[in-house]
Amino acid sequence: MTQPMTQPMPQPVPQPLVLRCDGRPVARYVHPDDLPARLSPRPYLHPVTTLGGTPVTEARPADHLHHLGVGVAVPDVAGHNFWGGRTYVRDRGPVELDNHGEQRHTGWKLRDADGFVEDLVWTAGGAEVLRERRTVAAVPLTASAWALDTVFALTNTGDEDLSIGSPATNGRPGAGYGGFFWRAPQHPAGPPAVFTADAEGEAAVHGRPAGWLALRGAGWTLVFAGATGDTRRDPWFVRTGEYPGVGSSLAWSARLPLPAGESAVRRVVTVVADGALDRAEAAALVRKALP
Repeated sequence: MTQPMTQPMPQPVPQPLVLRCDGRPVARYVHPDDLPARLSPRPYLHPVTTLGGTPVTEARPADHLHHLGVGVAVPDVAGHNFWGGRTYVRDRGPVELDNHGEQRHTGWKLRDADGFVEDLVWTAGGAEVLRERRTVAAVPLTASAWALDTVFALTNTGDEDLSIGSPATNGRPGAGYGGFFWRAPQHPAGPPAVFTADAEGEAAVHGRPAGWLALRGAGWTLVFAGATGDTRRDPWFVRTGEYPGVGSSLAWSARLPLPAGESAVRRVVTVVADGALDRAEAAALVRKALP
């Protein structure tokens, strides 16, 4: 069990931070103070928009109230739920448990118009479970595309080893979500298309690693790319039919060990583009975003 430890001094809930790319607002970073415990309170980006102003995120949708725009969420850290909603329990299925944690802001290392570096503490039941340093930047690419560069480092500051899991590691195959996650908007015209450099469709890309993965909706395209070796090895969690969402999975089929004093670091760069990109255009923008 995680032992209580000295925690950073609580900080006032920060005011929303508007991210700008070449002077244009493209995202709003919020620290909500109205989320119930079962939604695993945490900061997130919403709305995120294209340069043309088209929204490409959704928060608290009716189908999954715990889906919060763009952020970092993990359903199982040493048994604590930092994702929200029910917890998948082996041989029982989804269960409502009083095991939800929260991510609390402890300070800014940098806060600028085009990005920030933030320190967070992940707590559950009054105990510190992890500390995180999160770095987010809005990077210009072209007249119709920009990139959201997201880095997070999760550090086990306790004296005991931890591990990160998912519903898949707890007995639900194919549900290996947890880590970076982007909830995209629904559209009446139907679900978005999803493709990689050599595959297309949810069934073909879900649960597989890929250099980049594109989600193409009505008037917008998102292209997700892992920017570190570990991130590139993480499989993509993809939903288009049930709801539109993409995540980079920390624990797809096996728990991720996090020994005492060590960190898990991931970086995902997401191209946010106006219009419907094809494979060649998506690949070209990824190369531009990750020179």
